[in-house]
Amino acid sequence: MPIEFIATSKLPTAFGDFNISVFQDPETGEEHVALSKGLETTPEAPVLVRIHSECLTGDAFASLKCDCGPQLQATQRLINEAGQGVILYLRQEGRGIGLTNKIRAYALQDQGHDTVDANLLLNLPADARRYDMCSIMLDHLQIKEVKLITNNPLKLKALTDLGIHVTERVPLTVGSNPFNEQYLKTKRERMDHLYQKDDF
Repeated sequence: MPIEFIATSKLPTAFGDFNISVFQDPETGEEHVALSKGLETTPEAPVLVRIHSECLTGDAFASLKCDCGPQLQATQRLINEAGQGVILYLRQEGRGIGLTNKIRAYALQDQGHDTVDANLLLNLPADARRYDMCSIMLDHLQIKEVKLITNNPLKLKALTDLGIHVTERVPLTVGSNPFNEQYLKTKRERMDHLYQKDDF
């Protein structure tokens, strides 16, 4: 995937000061972001990394239907406290099906279908995301070993398959509320996310 580095800038946030770097696929125009801290020199130890797929409803509008926004904010806090880390913010809305189809899937969820079945009823995959761009982004940041902040075993496998050494999985359990109980249950029971039953 021909992802190219475009530019970087400082970004003060409510959770600390970061650097923001943008990468672009020249064929599609799709833009991905690395939000990083403490990478002024080549890291000698494994770096905290989160792969976060875009979620407009959760990240920008504070939706309670998912745990995406709280996960993003908790990761920013964690990296700020650690003094080093990176969030790879991938433009893969709705687990890769796009915003329009995501809202169509939401409408089916309103009728009682879970997130997996809603996608399948739209003749879409349960999860259409790709992670090959992560290798290019991490290579640009000179990161060779990562401590991956995730509950999703597919992300662990994806980075490992790309030749990235994952030294540790860092669990992230935040954002539970009455509106996303079924969503979290589906992630655990049907998508093999590494939540424990008593996490929430």
